[in-house]
Amino acid sequence: MFPVVHQRQLSDSVFEMGVHAPAVARKAKAGQFLMLRVDEHGERIPLTFSDWSAEEGWVRFIFMRVGKTTHQLSHLGVGDSLADVVGPLGVPTHVEGIGRVAVVGGGVGAAVAYPVARAMAEAGNEVTVILGARNKALLILEDEFRALPIRELIVMTDDGSAGEKGLVTAPLKQLCESGALDHSMAIGPAIMMKFCSATTKEFGVPITVSLNPIMVDGTGMCGACRVSVDGVTKFGCVDGPDFDGHAVDFEELMSRQRVYSDLEREADADFSRECSCHS
Repeated sequence: MFPVVHQRQLSDSVFEMGVHAPAVARKAKAGQFLMLRVDEHGERIPLTFSDWSAEEGWVRFIFMRVGKTTHQLSHLGVGDSLADVVGPLGVPTHVEGIGRVAVVGGGVGAAVAYPVARAMAEAGNEVTVILGARNKALLILEDEFRALPIRELIVMTDDGSAGEKGLVTAPLKQLCESGALDHSMAIGPAIMMKFCSATTKEFGVPITVSLNPIMVDGTGMCGACRVSVDGVTKFGCVDGPDFDGHAVDFEELMSRQRVYSDLEREADADFSRECSCHS
């Protein structure tokens, strides 16, 4: 069992949780993820590290309440426990010798962007962070990003309720046009990463994207997380989650992400009817 040692609600549907998992915390690196189960009857879901402490033995992750499992997670608090936490999994993000880099975090993707931006800054790179959300209520970790030793933090919201009004691709394009970037990284919804990749491709700026395909075991055995990269089948869990954004087939990725959407909504609706918090 893995005790919950930290929990806070970041918005109406976004939560941060920390669990005691010393063996995982000792080896965690930016860009990697874990697989967890709420209880012995639950499904496995992948969540990327948002922070960790090897000394204190905890790892943190951020999730949005979108289905049954994340709904269950959202009702756990300090003193409760998770049945399984397995990790770290996946290939760590490359952070050495990048140079001038823009790290773009959209929505809950900011949870992944935070340790990546931190690791890149600690490795001596010049980091600009572009943080985006639909509105101010969904903007997360802004204070944490401002505390990092980065060149600049640019905040964008669709409705202009925080930072500048617009999409994250606007400042990304400006940085590309000015010749201020050697590399870029985008982490967030697939559609956002697709357009960030298209924006940087126009200027010949390399981009790395952190993909979030459907996963079952996280070890490359099930094949559920396959993605097409430059026409070759890769597995998000063992070959990624980072890939060359200019080579990813985003249409296939988004199509596969939608396969179980209806079943996910039905399971969440059934759980909501049964959950005591809704009575």
